[in-house]
Amino acid sequence: MGMGKLYLLPTPLVEDDVPLSYLPECNAELLVRLNYFIVEQVRTARRFLSRAKLGLSIEQLTFAELNEHTPESALESLLAPLLEGVDGGLMSEAGVPGVADPGANLVALAHRRGIEVVPLIGPSSILLSLMASGMNGQSFCFNGYLPVKQGDKISRLKELEKRAFRFHQTQLFIETPYRNDALVADMLQTLGDHTRLCIASGLTSSHEYIRTRKIAEWKHSSLPSLHKIPTIFIIGE
Repeated sequence: MGMGKLYLLPTPLVEDDVPLSYLPECNAELLVRLNYFIVEQVRTARRFLSRAKLGLSIEQLTFAELNEHTPESALESLLAPLLEGVDGGLMSEAGVPGVADPGANLVALAHRRGIEVVPLIGPSSILLSLMASGMNGQSFCFNGYLPVKQGDKISRLKELEKRAFRFHQTQLFIETPYRNDALVADMLQTLGDHTRLCIASGLTSSHEYIRTRKIAEWKHSSLPSLHKIPTIFIIGE
């Protein structure tokens, strides 16, 4: 028997999405064939599969957890069923696996073990926000979280702004959701008036908010409350 394949399974960005409304039909056809899932949280994965109403018997499925606390030494055991011929699905907590996601290390190991990796189409908050921003999509960089300490955060913002103008490269980053509003205030004080800022919040949800304006324009605009709402921030020239 040959080795199984590792399918990279996108999930909705927010729970109030209709589970399969942002996923192609072929994903659903594949999901019903899989019995082994590697997920960030078993509870979330089980809820997604139940809400998708695919006719699966959730109790008969096998789940293994992979998150930011999983040691490198545990990755081999997660791939053991695939080495024995079982297909597996790697599922992110929200969005696509392997992008700003702990699944990347498992995918790297799968390549080293000769396991075929199959990415499936689905929503990525990073790409959706970039698409909608109107900024340079030819050259861009996702920078993850900004530093927590105020001084380091301000320095990082200035650095990203310089990079955006020097290299004509769009800069994307995120913040812990309960600190979103504070970050916006910091950007309005730190960035130049002609720098463009896109705020892309609650993507694919009923309260989706996407606006791109220059910092000078944001200073005279009504700012949305982003408290505890997943948001992508983008700056560019």
